[in-house]
Amino acid sequence: MDQIKVQVKDFNFFYGQAQCLKNISLDIMTHEVTSIIGPSGCGKSTFLRCLNRMNDLIIGTRTEGTILIDGNNIYEKDLDVVKLRKMVGMVFQKPNPFPKSIFENAAYGLKINGLKDKNLLAEKVEQSLKNAALWGEVKDRLNDNAFKLSGGQQQRLCVARALAIEPEVILMDEPASALDPIATAKLEELIVHLKERYTIVIVTHNMQQAARISDVTVFLMQGELVEQGKTSEIFTRPTKKITEEYITGRFG
Repeated sequence: MDQIKVQVKDFNFFYGQAQCLKNISLDIMTHEVTSIIGPSGCGKSTFLRCLNRMNDLIIGTRTEGTILIDGNNIYEKDLDVVKLRKMVGMVFQKPNPFPKSIFENAAYGLKINGLKDKNLLAEKVEQSLKNAALWGEVKDRLNDNAFKLSGGQQQRLCVARALAIEPEVILMDEPASALDPIATAKLEELIVHLKERYTIVIVTHNMQQAARISDVTVFLMQGELVEQGKTSEIFTRPTKKITEEYITGRFG
């Protein structure tokens, strides 16, 4: 039975006077990969960051409408944002490991959340590295600086860091854009594998990637949701002409 994990209703987002997102309504289902596509500057990353309130860090932003996760409004005044970001993990466009060891990177969120037991830390770090398909490559070099890893390994380490705190939703903002084709393929394989346990929302500018890995595709244009649906249908039978033009590369 499909379950709605994230429900977006009549959601608007403003930077100062400028409206960035206009009346977005969208259901994101549990254990699916939802791809957000659209031309640069259409509001993809802004929308993604609304799902864990990262935009709160920017002065002068405001929202209207609601975003519910498991039925709870994440924009309630008294909501614990730290708790929200523990539940909704994020992986950014460029690999951004900390200048620490591989182990310390994977353990970072756990330590911030107060875990001190060394054995439990080691156990959870190992599990998160396994879940990120990285353990086999780094298990003998956990004390090496994370910057010694390749770009693709660094990005999977960032995934492991996000997974370590056991989120329920993972947001990915163009996670493969800085990676070579082989590292990209590994990351895509990982994403497909991860949806068994997590709900994943990914922003991508790569149409083939969206077609390969996502269950649902959402097309944004100038802050508006133009079309959404099963990925296979959006890519073969879009209902709007502008969607077809974007997907076939006529603009964007």
